[in-house]
Amino acid sequence: MTVKVLRPGLLTTLQDYGRHGFQRVGLCPGGAMDKVSLTLANALVGNALDEAALEMTVIGPEILFEEDTLVAVCGAEFQSSFPHNRPVLARKGTRFNVGRAARGARAYLAVAGGFAVEPVLGSRSTYLPGHFGGLEGRALKHGDVLPLREPQAVERFTSLKKTKDATVKWSARPLTVPDREPILVHVIEGQHFPSFDSNSQRAFFDTVWSVAPDSNRMGFRLSGPPLGRPEADEILSGPTCLGSVQVPPSGVPIALMADHQTTGGYPRIAEIASADVARLAQLAPGGKVHFAKCSLEMATELRRDARERLNAALRGIAWEYQRK
Repeated sequence: MTVKVLRPGLLTTLQDYGRHGFQRVGLCPGGAMDKVSLTLANALVGNALDEAALEMTVIGPEILFEEDTLVAVCGAEFQSSFPHNRPVLARKGTRFNVGRAARGARAYLAVAGGFAVEPVLGSRSTYLPGHFGGLEGRALKHGDVLPLREPQAVERFTSLKKTKDATVKWSARPLTVPDREPILVHVIEGQHFPSFDSNSQRAFFDTVWSVAPDSNRMGFRLSGPPLGRPEADEILSGPTCLGSVQVPPSGVPIALMADHQTTGGYPRIAEIASADVARLAQLAPGGKVHFAKCSLEMATELRRDARERLNAALRGIAWEYQRK
């Protein structure tokens, strides 16, 4: 069983939860920018939650299903006739033609059984800076053929509901796609926050920042007033993580995303609460974000609430699979 790429879209890559345990040797976990939407897409087709799926960015691909395939698309709302947030049985010869994202920036296409690509260091995620993982370590291109691991489409769809329709009537509610902008993102003051002048400290929280066009999976550059430090002394390089907000000499903040470097020598003004990273990942270039200060305890509570919302959605999907 295979799917064929007729048009690759702006940036379409295979992503899963990433490869963990290698930051000590300079390799970040990587993986899906929005792991919440990836999780929901896999649950909708009965996969393991960390199975690799196609991450589609801003402008989607056109894909030909060469056999009956159970598919789900979760995350950003793209201009497409293909239903989102629910399992869909794509019959042999179906063309999945995705246009531009109408709300959000990234969506995930999961197929029942997953894609048959070899894992690298325990993950099938595409790591673009290192040119490995996924399909030859690169984004999809015209003519690519992606093999599928297990022909389980019809069986899994039948287990959901005996119907002649290609999909079901219920759907999973998207959890990360913004209803409006600017989105509110909670941050903890970073290690070097006190070294910024008071005007820059206020500006960081008062400004509505825009995601710059040269942003990518490594980091989102944020357009707004430059942030300054009275003593522009050099700092020792230190570890960075997903959600660190660095400020280079230009004064333009950079929020580190999935493919971030593991160490950096720029001052870190803030650390984004982990619960809000997936929502930030749904901003396209030009998207607006406003930062709000929070404590470590509040960030922990936000993570707990986000996890419970996801678990509730997963329980609802599991109930549909078990319902006779």
